[in-house]
Amino acid sequence: MELQRAKGTRDFMPEEKILRNEIVSTLKAMFERYGFYPIETPILERFSTLSAKYAGGSEILKETFKLTDQGGRQLGLRYDLTVPLARFIAMNPTLKMPFKRYQIGRVFRDGPIKLGRYREFWQCDADIVGCKDLIADVEILQMALDAFNALDLDVIIKLNSRKLLDEIFSYTKVPQEKRIDAILSIDKLEKFGWDYVEKELTELGLKEETIKTLKDIFSIKGENKEIIENLKKILGSDLEGLKEVEEILSYFEDEKRILFTPSLARGLAYYTGPIYEVFLQKSEITSAVAAGGRYDEMIGRFASANAKREIPATGIAFGLDVIMDAMKEKRKELPKTKARVLIIPIGTKKESFKLAVQLRKVGINADLAIVERSIKKQLEYANALNIPYVIFYGEEELKKGKIKLKNMQTGEETELTKEDLINLLK
Repeated sequence: MELQRAKGTRDFMPEEKILRNEIVSTLKAMFERYGFYPIETPILERFSTLSAKYAGGSEILKETFKLTDQGGRQLGLRYDLTVPLARFIAMNPTLKMPFKRYQIGRVFRDGPIKLGRYREFWQCDADIVGCKDLIADVEILQMALDAFNALDLDVIIKLNSRKLLDEIFSYTKVPQEKRIDAILSIDKLEKFGWDYVEKELTELGLKEETIKTLKDIFSIKGENKEIIENLKKILGSDLEGLKEVEEILSYFEDEKRILFTPSLARGLAYYTGPIYEVFLQKSEITSAVAAGGRYDEMIGRFASANAKREIPATGIAFGLDVIMDAMKEKRKELPKTKARVLIIPIGTKKESFKLAVQLRKVGINADLAIVERSIKKQLEYANALNIPYVIFYGEEELKKGKIKLKNMQTGEETELTKEDLINLLK
């Protein structure tokens, strides 16, 4: 039998997992700096939850992994962390608002595979539930900028509003029943160009005059203020979606990394207001590294059978896998271990073990050479893992009350007291 992984999944070598842990730690620290707190929800959800009309929409259901348990219940692997959050909020009505949660976990989509896109991947989500004011969206966007600064990745954020898209389609008289499909077509504009989008809109049955007006609107280019003013000339100035974009941008007047992009649509059906996607600059990776938006209706519909209760919410999902690919692209070498030092016993197995315990107790990551082999082989092992220091601990060192330390980069060897060793390694 030929061993293979399931298509669209990956194994991670130690150096890759170390990098992933670093990214997760950075994002967790940023989430908590902004006052978010963690929750956890199951990977498995009832399919009726994932397929609810106010959840992800028909496009995402095509990519949902479905299964049936032994009781005949229809289940699905979660395709994002937002729908489970909506279910969680609806099932816990006494939560204090605003509820600022973050969650990091696996999600699954049976979609096409390319660089930066997989079928099993991780999302790192932060959401604010219970705040209607756009300051919540502003906080999310600023947190995203700070997070990517902390990861040393150069990004831009594309910003739009689903309300504005609805207003544009209303102005151009796109029939209500065709708007979701039209939105999905417009979302492909930057990737495939107008000819491709025009063909899809024609196949959708839109009138030639409507398509021409849409082209005029979505062909507007320039800086944020220019685009807004030109849209006002065509559509008028009393558009709620345009006002949303203007208000958010007013918080970032000197920020050049947030770009108003009227064609940005986001594929999921539950968005109701501002939407955003984050892209790397100067990278071969073209997929978004983070994305999100406002969804003021979904949670209320989960919570209330009559669908009249509104629970405002907005949030963003960071793609751990695509961020990792970006950082691997940028870094030439990844650490294979977090050990700062390898202790090599030379006839001092028990004493070396005690030394390792002492170093670990003061917070120093110490590896102990537990397989007996030549000094040459031990040094080759340390080099292979890029361990920066090696300790030679033999009878001679015990008699002197000193510890011999070798710097693996410079080759320099020094004899130190235990106190000096700890100070150096910390």
